[in-house]
Parts: sequence; C-alpha cells; structure tokens
Amino acid sequence: MTKYSYKSLEDYLQSHRLDVDGSLDDGWGDPFPVKGRMIDAAILFADMGEFSSRSNELSPIETLILAQNFFAWICAEGVKKGHGIIDKYIGDEVMVVFSKDFGSEDPLADAVDAARWMVENDKLGFSPHIGIAVGEVVVGYVGTPLKYNCSVYGNVVTIAQRCCQIKPSNGPIILPAETWGDRKLENVLTKRKMQQSNGTEIELDVPWKILSPRTVTLKGGAQLEVVEIEKLARKTTQNGVHWQPQTVEQRAKEGFEALKQEGSYKPLRYPHEAMPKAYNEY
Repeated sequence: MTKYSYKSLEDYLQSHRLDVDGSLDDGWGDPFPVKGRMIDAAILFADMGEFSSRSNELSPIETLILAQNFFAWICAEGVKKGHGIIDKYIGDEVMVVFSKDFGSEDPLADAVDAARWMVENDKLGFSPHIGIAVGEVVVGYVGTPLKYNCSVYGNVVTIAQRCCQIKPSNGPIILPAETWGDRKLENVLTKRKMQQSNGTEIELDVPWKILSPRTVTLKGGAQLEVVEIEKLARKTTQNGVHWQPQTVEQRAKEGFEALKQEGSYKPLRYPHEAMPKAYNEY
C-alpha cells in the first residue's frame, strides 16, 4: 500500500484524529484551544554557518536573497529526498520533522542521511550546523484567532536546537550520544553507487565517521553527552584544478543586481504609488 505523502504538519493533523482536543481558560476568562496529536519523531535543526558576519555588509534585500538561497538549497539537498516535513523557518534556521507517521521507516536514519546530503552537496559554502534529536513530541495547532500555525513541541525539539547551536570540534552534525547508541554509519547513510566501464555497479565508501562522545554544557547549564558525525576531507577539483566555489555573499549581491536590471526591484513609495484601497475608505 502506498503511504500518503503529507505536504505540511497541518495536512497531517487534518488527516488524523487528535489525541487532545479541548480548551482552557487563559486566566482572564478567555478560552484558548489545545489541539494536537502525539508522535515519535526525529527533529533536525540546520542553520547557516556565520550568518551574522556574512550579512554584515549586505543590504536587507541581499540578506533576504542569502536566506532564501539557503532554504532553497536545504530543501533541494535534504528534505525533498526523504520523508521530512518542514516545521518552520526562524531567521537563518530551519526545523524539519521526520516520523514513521510521515512515511519514514527509520526517522533517525532519514534525518542523519538528510543532514549528510546537505553537507556533501554544499557547493556554495553555506557550512551548515546541524543538530538532531529523537523522541516523543506533539504536533499541535498554536497561535490565536488572528493567526494559527501547526508546530511540534516537546523536550526533543529543545535538545535538537541546542545540538545545532553547539560549536562543533570537527563534525557538522551533532546529536545526543544516547540517541545514536551503537548504530553503524554504514547501516544508516545511503551509499553512493558508481557504474564501472564493464557495466557493473559498485558501492562507494561512506566518507563520514563518528567521533568519540564528549560532554558539552548547554544553554541553562545542563550537560549533555553528544557525538559528532564528521565528513572526511576530499579535494574538490574541476579539470584537475582545485575549485573554489563562489561565495553565497557574492551570489546575494549579484542576485540583487540581476533583480534591478530585469525591473523586479521597484522601491516606489507614497505619494508615487497609490495607497491601498482599505486606507482610502477612511
């Protein structure tokens, strides 16, 4: 049987019975809804390395281009190839949820594999930091009558985000040592395949390794034993010459210039542009 592919967390919630569906008092006599469904999931947080310093000399629109380029690349290299659903974007950070409820056979393996592709295919030099954690969470509606969203809550979410914020020693992918357990990378990461001249196909070695566990201090003072997954160094060449990729800052600046040249940037303001109709009615 083909599993349904959910496009969003809201899509998932609307397709299932809720585990909690009630309302509570906010303390001043007004009710607020509590609606959600419990699932086991792997949570992945990824952000861009040195985003603040990268955007220091960029204009607001160039910073927008920089962030959008990062998110487009994240989706192309990690999310579209698996069963992850994007929960939210926060500044330069993206949160992705993997679960058997979304069609994943092994949520942790899918999350780590997605992180691996993000790093291996980082031709633009985003240098992402990635944190992963696994456990029980609730997918719920959150917000007010003015605006509702669907999001995931639970301690696992906090741990995954904290792992993303840890300064790596060598590995760009960090997760709790307890979560990783005694897994083997070769059983988790999808192996690349290469076709030989005789037509046969061989599997290539996985260019990653697990570093020894280390204890880190998280925000708030809590300590956590984590493991890092390190990418083994490989020279990137093009026609035998070491290839240096164009920086994402350059792409953002050139992208802004391209928008100007094609006429997509039109920063007109009142009185040169008409006020919205709603304002003219007063």
